[in-house]
Amino acid sequence: MIAWDIRWLGVTLAVSAGFVTAIGAMGQDPPAKPIGKNADRIRPYAKNARYWQYRGKPVLLLGGSKDDNLFQIPDLRDHLDAMARIGANYIRNTMSDRPDFGFEVYPFFKRSDGKYDLERWNPEYWRRFSEMLRLTYDRSIFVQIEVWDRFDYSQSRWPIHPYNPANNVNYTFEQSGFRREYPNHPGANDQPFFFTTPDQRDNKVVFRYQQRFVDEMLQRSLPYPHVLYCMDNETSGDEKWGAFWARYIRQKAAAMGVDVFVTEMWDDWDITSKTHLRTLDHPELYNFVDVSQNNHNKGQTHWDRFQQVRAYISRRPRPINTVKTYGAAGGPFGSGADGIERWWRHFIGGAAGVRFHRPDSGIGLSEPAIASIKAGRLLESRVKPWLTEPANHLLNDRTPDEAYLTAKPGELYALYFPRAGSVGLDMNGVRGDFTLRWIDIGKGEWGPTARITGGSVVPITTPGAGMWAATVTR
Repeated sequence: MIAWDIRWLGVTLAVSAGFVTAIGAMGQDPPAKPIGKNADRIRPYAKNARYWQYRGKPVLLLGGSKDDNLFQIPDLRDHLDAMARIGANYIRNTMSDRPDFGFEVYPFFKRSDGKYDLERWNPEYWRRFSEMLRLTYDRSIFVQIEVWDRFDYSQSRWPIHPYNPANNVNYTFEQSGFRREYPNHPGANDQPFFFTTPDQRDNKVVFRYQQRFVDEMLQRSLPYPHVLYCMDNETSGDEKWGAFWARYIRQKAAAMGVDVFVTEMWDDWDITSKTHLRTLDHPELYNFVDVSQNNHNKGQTHWDRFQQVRAYISRRPRPINTVKTYGAAGGPFGSGADGIERWWRHFIGGAAGVRFHRPDSGIGLSEPAIASIKAGRLLESRVKPWLTEPANHLLNDRTPDEAYLTAKPGELYALYFPRAGSVGLDMNGVRGDFTLRWIDIGKGEWGPTARITGGSVVPITTPGAGMWAATVTR
């Protein structure tokens, strides 16, 4: 368990670049200015806006990690090193503080009487956050921050939370409009915490502390060039809430002179539904997309819905990430095999970022996840996904969910087989010889190699049982 940093030199309020922050012993100080050139920050790839670039070069985000609020874990450095060794470069970091495992801390100062003071920070919380930003930057691991997580403020977590008036010295139940308990699932949307903004109920009492929290987060994160922002975790709430914070973050970034990329994550499992149009129809606000909830689907439906969304935004293409890939043995959302299949369908299907969700809802950075990430990097070494497009129409004799293809016809092909299978690859009109290289997804290793010749429909048959990927290149 990480020891608390108990140094505190008092609190002085100051305004700097539009931020209100508490100056004192805040642990590790944030960078004084943006790191590097604005053009070098993560942003849609100039030559294919469906993917990301960093420092001017295209980058594919592949990940798997063991916790949601990753900045709080005691062995963060070791965990990030393990990711970097196998080619993982993408994490999810909720700003959550719920004490699920005992090592988490709240962002607010706890007085000797046990009450929290929302006007003062807990320096250890922000030290951990700053350290996570620095360590990931040093390793070129990209961070997708989730600013708010609805599960922090309902059910068993609300009675002990600092925002609960029973636990702080800053406002009463009457002043805040809060109740002592919110026993329903947060999807019921009966927690007024998510209705405070000026565009909603304009709850000035609570909103000032929420704004102060976001300001401190941005003071520390906006200078870094490797950070993306998602407003909520699988929300089904009022769209005005997330839209307010998306605009707020973009305004703060603009004031700092940097570009920033934001999205919202909706809870609706059908990503083609009207709910998701709140993001898809507003590229001027949400300049990338996260469709993690598609990972509640399986098989051909999982692929088809992702492709529908991809086609829907084709007039103004943006990167599509899936930061939470569900599926793990004993978990509530399908098997581990389901999780790996979902990860690979999105990868082959044109996602800019794919990550295995933490246990027990996902396989995290387990051995099967490591093998898939290694296999994904092997495929990328031969076929750059940003040079290809999903191309299942070039597969003959394919049954639903048998195989998936992305291609630059005549030059590059990459296939994914969820299980042993055989399809025909239409190479009519394509001249010359090609190398077929198999990738054993279960091992994360190269498999057999063969030579094939264009000019016809070429049979492609997996070399054994299990999941396989393949590259076909000149």
